[in-house]
Amino acid sequence: MAYRYLGNSGLKISEITYGNWLTHGSQVENDTATACVKAALDAGITTFDTADVYANGAAESVLGAALAGLRRESLEIFTKVYWPVGPKGPNDTGLSRKHIMEGINASLTRLGTDYVDLYQAHRYDYETPLEETISAFADVVRAGKALYIGVSEWTADQLRAGQALARQAGFSIISNQPQYSALWRVIEDRVIPTSKELGISQIVWSPIAQGVLTGKYKPGEQPPAGSRATDTKGGEAMIKRWMSDEILTRVQQLAPIADGLGITMSQLAIAWVLANDNIAAALVGASRPEQITENIKASEVTLDADVLAAIDAALGDAVISDPALTQSPEKRVV
Repeated sequence: MAYRYLGNSGLKISEITYGNWLTHGSQVENDTATACVKAALDAGITTFDTADVYANGAAESVLGAALAGLRRESLEIFTKVYWPVGPKGPNDTGLSRKHIMEGINASLTRLGTDYVDLYQAHRYDYETPLEETISAFADVVRAGKALYIGVSEWTADQLRAGQALARQAGFSIISNQPQYSALWRVIEDRVIPTSKELGISQIVWSPIAQGVLTGKYKPGEQPPAGSRATDTKGGEAMIKRWMSDEILTRVQQLAPIADGLGITMSQLAIAWVLANDNIAAALVGASRPEQITENIKASEVTLDADVLAAIDAALGDAVISDPALTQSPEKRVV
């Protein structure tokens, strides 16, 4: 496993990071979730990402239990705040001082730790003054409850404004967590150049496009039983955008590229993401331990310019690159 610095900080994280969205506390049983975490640790992953909203807190609890008893200093534990949690009252969402302070305390309890290494704004909050949000994050850091602060799915302008206030408050935003894959490249035009300027790295989610880039979904065929595309608890809705025959046909053209390198299509997809020097880590989840064992091998793969060009040619106009698609919700859902 290789490790990369996160933003303009001294924090190193595993370039393949374990994420438990859509799995822990939801799609897989706790015993299986714990086995997946163990497989990640055995493979050299030290960085684990979750959020309070995942399974309404259950994902944090499952992750905390799976990591219990391990040397805390050898782990990097990340979580997030923004989306509605708990009974979803009027103050149970957003980035107000009240919700941030209550959110960090609840997350630490569920995770069974005194601090998180990275606390992230899960989206931008248009209804709370940015000054209030940044001030609250500064106090969380000063209290020792989070070592670093990050954000998720912020636009270039939002990153610039947030970083300016953060530096005035005595800390820096070191990371952004956007969606990014060979199919979804909306951060390349504005977010990545701005992030490089500001000392911010990307921790990207969905590097295999909800599983589509594994090649297991074939055009004209029903999705495999038990796959994310058949999951009615959230997976099916998230993967729907990629399930057209046109896109699936394009994805199948990546198979000979992966075969020529002697790797799987999922390893190719993760290696593609890691080829970008602003990416600190690719978030990878798992519903079975063997998925971790397979995907971890992408850390050993280097793609040359010819391979990257071949991937671009294969995917063609299936790639989505519109920077306007990087955005947070305008209105909170309560």
